[in-house]
Amino acid sequence: MRFRAPGQQGITPQGRGRFAGFDVLARADQWDQVTAGAVLARLTLPPGLSFFTPAEVAVASPMLDLMLAQDSEPRVPVLALIDERLATFETDGWHYDDMPEDGQAWRDSLAGLDADAHAHYGRGYAELDERRQARLLQDVQDLAGRGDDWHGVTAGRVWGLWTRYACTAFYSHPWAWNEMGFPGPAYPRGYLNPGVNARESFEVGDQRAADPVPFARRVERARRHDDDLPEKDTDG
Repeated sequence: MRFRAPGQQGITPQGRGRFAGFDVLARADQWDQVTAGAVLARLTLPPGLSFFTPAEVAVASPMLDLMLAQDSEPRVPVLALIDERLATFETDGWHYDDMPEDGQAWRDSLAGLDADAHAHYGRGYAELDERRQARLLQDVQDLAGRGDDWHGVTAGRVWGLWTRYACTAFYSHPWAWNEMGFPGPAYPRGYLNPGVNARESFEVGDQRAADPVPFARRVERARRHDDDLPEKDTDG
């Protein structure tokens, strides 16, 4: 099954990963055809976007990069995956009764983030440097944590909308699977060696002994302290 160039094996987001040499696509020919078609389609998305307008893309693209720490190539095409879902009405099948349907909620919330940029810095969100973009994004998360409203809606529900779609898109992509050593769909292949620290022949062990959780907690504490985020101003 030919689905990528020979030199494009084991790709991970930003080239980072803990499972050196692991390539989930190496066994894609063992997946059933329907599953393989669905997964491999995520590698060949259409070049243009169908749902978001250019102005919305200018806000959503840096926002999603910040949320997922995608600061360099190769990037999982999260925006394109979200756009495809919204364009084809592939939502989660529900929404809060005080929120519009997901597509409109995305449009409204991106407009709200851009309005915040104009209110605090006198320019659009896309025109701000990364630190100020992060400051405004952090404000929404902080409001969500306190249970407050943002632009007339519950901030936590907006934050949940963004993270739900962003994480679903990111972790549906084979490059993210390579990063975390996930071997992909089990059907019809199955597993022969279940158990703690047991691996299949196609799995690769973690190449780093360090537990990532303490580091992640330190990053979260630093983020919450906001020492590296600029104060809001109106003079640019």
